[in-house]
Amino acid sequence: MPSSVTRRRVRRRVVGSLGLLLAVGAAVIGLVQATPSPSGSDLDPHIASIMRKPEYRHAQWGLFRKDLDTGEVTQSGYPDQFFIPGSSAKLFSVSGAWHTLGGDHRFVTPIHAVGQRRGPTLDGDLDLVAQGDLTMGGRTRKDGTVAFTNLDHTYANDVPGATLTPQNPLAGIDRLARQVRDAGITRVNGDVVVDPRLFRPDLTLDPTPTPLIINDNLIDLLVSPGAEAGAPARLDWRPKVAPYQVTSSLRTVAAGRTANVDVSASPDGTRIRLTGTIAAGSAPVLRTAGIQDPNAFGRTALIEALQRAGVEVRADATGPNPAGRLPESYQGAPTVSRYTSPTYAQYAELILKVSHNLGANLAVCLMAADSGRSDCADGFPVLASFLDTAKVDREAVQLADGRGGNPVDRATPRALAQMLTYWQHTPQAERFRRSLPILGVDGTLADSCRGCPSRGKVFAKTGTMAGGDALNDRLAVSGETTAGYLETRKGHFAVFFAGVNGASTAHADIKGLLDVADDVADVAAYLQQSAAR
Repeated sequence: MPSSVTRRRVRRRVVGSLGLLLAVGAAVIGLVQATPSPSGSDLDPHIASIMRKPEYRHAQWGLFRKDLDTGEVTQSGYPDQFFIPGSSAKLFSVSGAWHTLGGDHRFVTPIHAVGQRRGPTLDGDLDLVAQGDLTMGGRTRKDGTVAFTNLDHTYANDVPGATLTPQNPLAGIDRLARQVRDAGITRVNGDVVVDPRLFRPDLTLDPTPTPLIINDNLIDLLVSPGAEAGAPARLDWRPKVAPYQVTSSLRTVAAGRTANVDVSASPDGTRIRLTGTIAAGSAPVLRTAGIQDPNAFGRTALIEALQRAGVEVRADATGPNPAGRLPESYQGAPTVSRYTSPTYAQYAELILKVSHNLGANLAVCLMAADSGRSDCADGFPVLASFLDTAKVDREAVQLADGRGGNPVDRATPRALAQMLTYWQHTPQAERFRRSLPILGVDGTLADSCRGCPSRGKVFAKTGTMAGGDALNDRLAVSGETTAGYLETRKGHFAVFFAGVNGASTAHADIKGLLDVADDVADVAAYLQQSAAR
């Protein structure tokens, strides 16, 4: 049993992880001790056994399975009751943005030369016009696909084992800078400005999307143990941009001990300090710190990249982004550089595979921007119209964000199945299906059911909502869900939902939460196996 200090730390961290939110307790209506009464077929005894576990004594399960060839509902338990979907709600927001923008849409981020050119000198400003590109080249592989790890760095402060992709987070910024030099500009007598007017950041969306995003608006902090106990820990961090500084007093302790790495930062986020311990011989530990002002960060990153490319900028590299210098339009201001992103379908795969919360909230803002609006909230009417077109019962869905983390977010199993059914009847059916986590293979389902017969035959978005139950010193799992496709035989699929609301773990340890997630994944596997018989 962990110490009281450790238990408190775990409870705090779980609130922020995997799309988690503090359990809403009494606000959840109808969570009763129950086992769904399936219709159409008997409940698989393996599934019934899972539902009878002590963790679900006061919980409610929902099940839904519909054959896409025949339209027959072959499993049904509370299909029209609201469930807390957690990140399964990303199926709606990402689908809406995919439909609105198009799967092949690419974000083209330009730099305009605003002022007068005198040979290689610009008497004026370089303005980077942010376009809502989720990664700005920071995850792009050489083949144009987007890299991800199964446990993304955005969860590093909450869940053990998060890792980094190898790509340079500043890759897009560096490319833009080189293109400016290739355009013949070697001196800028004005300033460098980020134009963030695509949409206004909406603080009700957490994490909050911004038009310019570099490295998910995070500083990565990678800690490795020293050579022996008592030695200072080794530290590397990225992206290195002024005036950000990172210091560490981390020490190496005896092998076998649990890492205890804490991160603190100054109010403006530019002074980051790591404290604590890491065990000798252990794997590196990843933590992150937030970038408080993405526009100022991006401006400095671009000025430093220009300097590396051989372009002198007279303005100070650090300081606030001088948005007041922006022109009303860029008519007559030539484009001297542009960065083109991978396709939105690639970004959708990233968002769905790793449950990327910032990207899912960004989807709402992008739908607003596509309609000519600058308020992210104006993305919801666009999403509503799409759901109507997709024949999703909109009244069976409640959303106040894109990631499934708002306390009001709800969806019925049938509504999620309707969203999935829509995609199956489009030319992009396989592309969408394979963008979901695959059981035992990748994404948030990578470590579930690796040796079972359903490995590789379940394609599904997972969702988790949980928090600390201080009264009982345990975790309250208000929602653990999964929704997607079951391959019943080669080339044939069923849509399904499996989820539980109101579960509780035995202790205040994240392992209990992961066990609940494994149970839901196992239910999905048994649904696939019974459908394939």
